[in-house]
Amino acid sequence: LVLYVVIAAALILIITAVVKAITVVRQAEAAVIERLGRYQRTAGPGLTFLVPFIDRIRERVALWEQVVSFPPQPVITQDNLTVSIDTVVYYQVTEPRNAVYEISDYINGVQQLTTTTLRDVVGGMSLEEALTSRETINTRLRRALDDATGPWGLRVVRVELKAIDPPPSIQHSMEQQMKDDREKRAMILTAEGHRESSIAAAQGNKQAAILNAEGAKQAAILNAEADRQATMLRAEGERAAQYYQAQGEAKAIEKTFAAIKAGRPTPEMLAYQYLQTLPQMAQGEANKVWMVPSDFGKALEGFTKMLGAPGEDGVFRYQPSPDDGAAARPPGHTDEDVADWFDTTTDPEIAKVVAAAEQRADAVLVEPESNGAGRHAGGDPGLPPTDTV
Repeated sequence: LVLYVVIAAALILIITAVVKAITVVRQAEAAVIERLGRYQRTAGPGLTFLVPFIDRIRERVALWEQVVSFPPQPVITQDNLTVSIDTVVYYQVTEPRNAVYEISDYINGVQQLTTTTLRDVVGGMSLEEALTSRETINTRLRRALDDATGPWGLRVVRVELKAIDPPPSIQHSMEQQMKDDREKRAMILTAEGHRESSIAAAQGNKQAAILNAEGAKQAAILNAEADRQATMLRAEGERAAQYYQAQGEAKAIEKTFAAIKAGRPTPEMLAYQYLQTLPQMAQGEANKVWMVPSDFGKALEGFTKMLGAPGEDGVFRYQPSPDDGAAARPPGHTDEDVADWFDTTTDPEIAKVVAAAEQRADAVLVEPESNGAGRHAGGDPGLPPTDTV
């Protein structure tokens, strides 16, 4: 029985020794192994053999990047204002042996070191600089912590400031200042917008005034040109009318004189016709005084002597000469020649002149924008030339 007990104890001892001699280290971990209380080696990931009852694993250290968030820390700025700052530190163990033997608790050590370094960095800044210089604070913290934790086998990857909270009174003042600044910027932007709008409107009005002035100028030029063309057309029409009227009056005077001569008037008839004409000449509202010259009878007598000869009673009467027949009807004044004197039909030439003037006036009204100078360069073919008047 004693033998069985000894054998069982030996088996248990062997199994225990085997179990303690074999261990597994996980990935991204390191095992610090001690032998008889002294550092023996650092085992990496994988299967590791230990000497039973002599070797032991002091601590398993994580080698991956770790993050630790610290509670808000009160920090006094350079202008004696207390702010609360939350920090987050990202670190990684690079030397497991130093992390185990150089410091008892490296996480607590990092926290305390972060607090002191943060107070040192922010204490040299004003509140405004601390609020606007987060990147600078992060860089200075990382460098200071990395240098201080290097002997501990740690590497500080980065440090981030989660929040910087000033005192409530300061925060209220800052919010009010920010509100005032925003309102000021809004007013400035509004004023700038109004100014730009006014400038744009003034520029638009200027361009519109210039365009209106140019349009009025062109309209005035076209109206003046149209008036000039209309005046020229009216002048040409009046010139043609006066020309034909003068020709008609000349022909009428010529025919009238020929008719009077052919009628063989006596002095009594001429005096009678003169007396009949006087009432017509005196018609009108104005007062007229007609002075009959004293030698009027002598004038009639001379005119009668020129046309006639004295009769038996001493009165001069018209005495035709043998060739009075030919004189009464001079060449070109026969009945056939004077048959068209009282013709009331329109002369074709006059109708042509009037039609040309009407067409020219219509063209000026329909096309006022065209150049009028070229339309009269060659003269109006429907009107008689100037040198014919």
